[in-house]
Amino acid sequence: MRSFDYAALANKKWDSEVLGLVAQIHEYKGRQELYLKQKPAVLDKLTEVAKIQSTEASNKIEGIVTTSTRIQQLCSEKTTPRNRDEEEIMGYRDVLNTIHESYEYIPIRASYILQLHRDLYKYSEKSIGGRFKSTQNFIAETDADGNQSVRFMPLAPYETPGAIDAICESFNNVIDSCAVDPLVLIPTFINDFLCIHPFNDGNGRMSRLLTTLLLYRCGYVVGRYISIESKIEKTKSKYYDVLEQSDHEWLEGKNDSTPFIKYILGIVLSAYRDFENRVNLMDEKLPAIEQVRKAIGEKIGKFTKSEIMELVPSIGKASVENALKKLIEEGVVERHGKGKATFYTRTDKQ
Repeated sequence: MRSFDYAALANKKWDSEVLGLVAQIHEYKGRQELYLKQKPAVLDKLTEVAKIQSTEASNKIEGIVTTSTRIQQLCSEKTTPRNRDEEEIMGYRDVLNTIHESYEYIPIRASYILQLHRDLYKYSEKSIGGRFKSTQNFIAETDADGNQSVRFMPLAPYETPGAIDAICESFNNVIDSCAVDPLVLIPTFINDFLCIHPFNDGNGRMSRLLTTLLLYRCGYVVGRYISIESKIEKTKSKYYDVLEQSDHEWLEGKNDSTPFIKYILGIVLSAYRDFENRVNLMDEKLPAIEQVRKAIGEKIGKFTKSEIMELVPSIGKASVENALKKLIEEGVVERHGKGKATFYTRTDKQ
């Protein structure tokens, strides 16, 4: 069976890109701890927005969708699911909430991973939740003519429980020894998890939930305030490309996870940058119009009302709309299009 020894990562020579990404994230992490102490009131709204975005984006990657209004209602527990997609969205919401609230108390063990997977499907009629795969699965690709072929064959069902135990044991040993930087170890673990593909369904969503859990447990809590899943969804094609590069010769133990490590580090670094930007924009002493004015100053080219609302989540929709209207009257902003096609541009007359 494929063996796992994460201690070997301590002897690997990383290139300047990996080392640079790790160093920058460490620097942002240090500053984030200061923000958490200085501006606690600002953070609750960021958390609320990030949870909704994470739930929507991670499910969307797998083709599980509903409307933005329904997502918000489901995430705020103001409605019940209407179909299978919404059942799975609610399951994701609950697991994400569990991680947010209790990550310090969720050990990295197969039994806990199974429980999280169980909860992912607790609203679903599918009877697969909390069970490792019972049949061989595979990762397929479709060519330009629509023909599907097997791109990667994961471990067989009988090998799966032992493999998950092995990656958890190796991860915990290396984390406890502090021999390898967690920022390198976490993507390596997730890459192996995806290559094992331990479940009949839900592997992608579980991998992203585990990424959040591992980052939080290692002190990188930026995903609480900025959706990492949303950033992955927006770069989905690259996400799949680096996974394909990183699983080459995985069964033989000869794969190189570096492309996936660089990708995940880039996502985390981008989240930290966004976090600082949004916290600095959210000065609650400023009137709504001035907060919107500052947010617009950060945008280049086209932008939408939704994008401005993301930057200033402490302001309600009506206040953002009123501020945009006033800024149009001042000649600071121009409006283009109608209805859902509406977008705005700066005039640089601020």
